[in-house]
Amino acid sequence: MKKIIILIAIALASLSAYYLMSPKEAMVKRPRPIPNVVVAKAAIMPIRDEVQALGTGKAFESIIVTSKVTDIITQINFKDGDLVEKGALLVQLRNDEHKAKLAVTEIKLVENLRELDRIRSLVTSKTIAELERDRLQSLIDTTRAEVSQAKAALNDRVIKAPFAGKLGLRQVSVGSLVTPGEQISTLDDVSKIKLDFSVPERFIQELQPGKLVEARAVAYPDRIFKGVVTSIDSRVNPATRAVIVRAVMPNDDYSLFPGMLMKVKLIKESREALLLPEAAIIPIQSKHFVYIVNEDNKVVQQQVTLGTRTRGWVEITQGLEVGQQVIIRGILKVRPDDEVKVQQAENFKFVQVEGMETSA
Repeated sequence: MKKIIILIAIALASLSAYYLMSPKEAMVKRPRPIPNVVVAKAAIMPIRDEVQALGTGKAFESIIVTSKVTDIITQINFKDGDLVEKGALLVQLRNDEHKAKLAVTEIKLVENLRELDRIRSLVTSKTIAELERDRLQSLIDTTRAEVSQAKAALNDRVIKAPFAGKLGLRQVSVGSLVTPGEQISTLDDVSKIKLDFSVPERFIQELQPGKLVEARAVAYPDRIFKGVVTSIDSRVNPATRAVIVRAVMPNDDYSLFPGMLMKVKLIKESREALLLPEAAIIPIQSKHFVYIVNEDNKVVQQQVTLGTRTRGWVEITQGLEVGQQVIIRGILKVRPDDEVKVQQAENFKFVQVEGMETSA
């Protein structure tokens, strides 16, 4: 125990002697190193206010190819997936009987017209009563109607493309008996695609034809398809509180298919604004601040007002001027009035920022 007390006394004596010998050196504080920060100059950038949604692609025109009558197929003039022009013959049904009926009625019409020409002079000379001429005229009118009916029945056995488009899979074969409503194939005009998507009702005031739309499909993740809003539905869905918006986009290379799910961006507004990376924003309660570096390389805390924002970017509506140097990295190492070493952000360049959403 005595040895421990002696050792403690010796240690205390040594410390006292050290401080007595060099009091100034012991009390001097080491200077705080000047921190390095990364800054970027505030600049005006083009931005877009957008609404994101999911949409379904539809053919610009679409029908199920079917027959109006019941009959047997004698000829098929297309293959699966063919591109056809308007008026192209797709399917021929059996029509021999109707050709014969048309020929008979046409012959009857010619005979009746010849007979009418023959008796006109007799009626003029009153050799034949006018009643006979009137009866023959009625017979001619009836025969003409029969000719039109026979032609219509004949045309019903010819199935043509009502518009240019792309055919689907063939569902019948030569010799099949088809009935009205039975699907022979499908025909879609996919040179343009109609894209329907839902937009929340709070954006209705900003919706109007002519707004630009950009869409992506899962099948083409690196490709953007552009279109234009053509119409807005007249009703809001009471269950979803959304309205259906329809856009039309060109599909000249037939890449898009009807029924595709697409991620849609409706561009409400395109404008220019002052933007900063979100990392530069310092939230304090309900207010927002940034650290700027002045001409003396000192940190100044400045309050700003935020506008719209997106992932990684935020719009500054008040409190910041173009060209001011804003700290974007190293914020936690500094305080207002600290002197700093400035380093410009590498690979930091202002580009068009997309996908801006209204700030809450």
